[in-house]
Amino acid sequence: MSAKKVLIVTGDAVEALEVYYPYFRCLEEGFEADIAAPSQKKLNTVVHDFEDWETYTEKRGYMIEANKSFADVDPKQYDALIIPGGRAPEYIRMDDHLPNILVHFFEVDKPIAIMCHGSLVLTPIAEKVKGRKLTAYQACKPEVESMGAEYVNEMNYVDKNLISGHAWPDLPAIMREFVKQVNGAAVKS
Repeated sequence: MSAKKVLIVTGDAVEALEVYYPYFRCLEEGFEADIAAPSQKKLNTVVHDFEDWETYTEKRGYMIEANKSFADVDPKQYDALIIPGGRAPEYIRMDDHLPNILVHFFEVDKPIAIMCHGSLVLTPIAEKVKGRKLTAYQACKPEVESMGAEYVNEMNYVDKNLISGHAWPDLPAIMREFVKQVNGAAVKS
């Protein structure tokens, strides 16, 4: 039996923990994991922290390799999708190749883990999210609701194959459910 394949879609200014933690967790589980971005390159990550500001702070993080461009991704080759947050979702959602990748995972009900600002990448495919429930960083609530989805005010939430989290502190719960689903456990409704 071949290894499960996971696709991580992101770009420059991805939140470091939200890309590294899932990437290494997938490798630890024995999954193959590809990181795709608008172009194949070393990506700059950022560290978002919750200090004494009314919002998060941002510092430069580690570099991570995007080994595929969105144009080179065939979503049918993957068993699951991860969408990290940070500032990357603001601009990757504008890439012409990303919507078709995202739509595939919704149409065939493959596991989708989405963190923090990652919900922003769903705005171009709002029709696929309409009527679903998810959580996201609180500043993304207007975008979630404008897509016709219900914003759930919880740290993490599972709506069938859509596993969402508020921010990087919620990664253990998100990845626990994601790994269960990728390994074929029944999805929660």
